[in-house]
Amino acid sequence: MGKTEVTVALMRWASRQGLNVTGMKPVACGCVPTDEGLRNDDALRLLKASPILLTYDEVNPYAYESPISPHLAARMAMRPIDLADVAGRCRDLERRSDGILVEGIGGWEVPLGEGIRVSHLARSLGLPVILVVAMRLGCLNHALLTHEAILLSGLECAGWIANDMTGCMANLEANIETLKSELSTPCLGVLAHRNGDVPASGEGGQSSRFYWLSDDEILRRLRG
Repeated sequence: MGKTEVTVALMRWASRQGLNVTGMKPVACGCVPTDEGLRNDDALRLLKASPILLTYDEVNPYAYESPISPHLAARMAMRPIDLADVAGRCRDLERRSDGILVEGIGGWEVPLGEGIRVSHLARSLGLPVILVVAMRLGCLNHALLTHEAILLSGLECAGWIANDMTGCMANLEANIETLKSELSTPCLGVLAHRNGDVPASGEGGQSSRFYWLSDDEILRRLRG
């Protein structure tokens, strides 16, 4: 959870480093009908944050109205998700920018259709994976299992980001330190709730959120 917050923060951070990095949310469920078609709030945020002019369909090619699992939403809409199509669209955005951040949907093994899951989409794109960890009870088990699954898929896990969604997790810092010691990939940042002012080095966001990044590490990985 919090993938859009992380994606937008990374896009804005990249802009400050002189990089035009675009965002893409290939699949979105629970979209709202509008005069211009189905629209998703998260995808609209990525569109607004884009450093280059894009259409909505370029950011979110598979939009579904039903707020259910994507494989069920695609079945109801009779519009299956085509991994080759997503990969082609992704490559096009890559050619037009300095890099691309592709936001997943749900978890690593969420079904997208008959015999395909989010993990298959990631493999079809071949991009390094950033794991977003929702900091709450149970996150250690979830993060360790997901991290292991990413590595077993043959993809690079570029790092992980802690998302302190509520600002009230008990022993937050201790849990983050545990993940730092247990995961073999670096912590790239913390997306957190804090009371008071946002530090000058942080990235402002909604309510009291700010963003911190391990600059050298993430810059190296964004530039490949």
